[in-house]
This record gives sequence, C-alpha cells and structure tokens, in this order.
Amino acid sequence: MYIDESGDLGSQSKYLILSALVVKDENSLDRIIKNMRRNKFSKELNKAKEIKANSSSHELVSYMLKKLNDVPDTKVFFITLNKKKCYSSFLNGDRNKLYNYAAGWLAKNIIIDECDLCIRIDKSKSKQILRDDFDQYFERKLRDGCTLWKVDIHHSDSCSWSGLQFADVLAWAAFQKIERGNDAFLSQLTIETQFYEVWNPKEKDGQYQ
Repeated sequence: MYIDESGDLGSQSKYLILSALVVKDENSLDRIIKNMRRNKFSKELNKAKEIKANSSSHELVSYMLKKLNDVPDTKVFFITLNKKKCYSSFLNGDRNKLYNYAAGWLAKNIIIDECDLCIRIDKSKSKQILRDDFDQYFERKLRDGCTLWKVDIHHSDSCSWSGLQFADVLAWAAFQKIERGNDAFLSQLTIETQFYEVWNPKEKDGQYQ
C-alpha cells in the first residue's frame, strides 16, 4: 500500500485528500515509470528525480492513470477531509493528530484480508515519535476492519518508490475533482476506486476517534 496526500491542513485549500494505492505486484509500477523515462516522456523526465503531478504535464498524468488500469489486482481508496464542515478549534489544534485522524478513517475503510501488508507513506514527519504515533494509530484502525497477518509501515522518500509517485498522481487527480470540480483526470481510472468523506471527530484520551 502506498499513501500520499494533496491539499493541506491550513488555509490554502478547502480539502485535504489522502490516497491509498493497493497493489500486489509493485514491480509493475516500476516498469511503467522506467518505460516512461526511456521512451515517451524521456525529455520531460530527463532531469526529474521523481514524478510529481503538480510539476508534470497533463499528458504525463493522464498516461500514468491509464497505465494503472492495466495493473492487475489493484485498488484505490480516497479519504476527503472537508474543512468547511470542521470546527475552527479542530483545524487549529494539533495538525499531526489531525492528519492521523484523516489517515485513520482511510485505514478504517480499506478492506484487505488474510495477507501480509507493507505500507509506504511519503516521508514528511521529521520526528520518530510522530512516525511511531502515526504507525500505531493507522495499524489499529486498519485492523478494525481487516484480517491481516504481518503489517510493516515505512516512511519513505517518494523518489525511491514508484508506488508513492503513483499515489501522488492519484491524490492530485482527486484534488482536481473535489477542490476544483475538474474530473478530467480521475475519470480515466477504470479500476476499483472508493471515496469517503470525514469531518469533525470526537476526542477521547487525547486521540481523535
């Protein structure tokens, strides 16, 4: 599973959107990007260490989304934090806890059973204590609805993982639809895709529920 986000927890956007890409064969994602770099998008990606949707051509983004349709056993999940429906005290609180809350609802709505699961999230938390807090919260919420065996969570550099670059493109495409009303990109996905929305939480024992 690869997780990334688009939007922010401040005042720059109306929504925060998290994407989760679940795939059995991560090597297929590597092959797509390697082929893009060698052939069709070699000029555009010549000096790019990684693919970021907000600095890529629309043609490139569309190409990646269409190619994802051909990857077998692939699912995509989105959670949308609607800041318009949130109390100001909620938005002005601990943003790490707020992010964990949104990610927790993403986890709660993902159904994966009877498998080992490796999760990679784009590295953004600078302190180990924050990463540990996220890992524990996310795994607990994930196991609420899933029968999983071993779960490993890694906070990784997106430049090293094709799956995180695809997750970035997915989150960006969802942001265009939800924030800007532009469904031109996300509508190109034909694989199983699920959307959920969340807003004000309840708080118990220092955690959002």
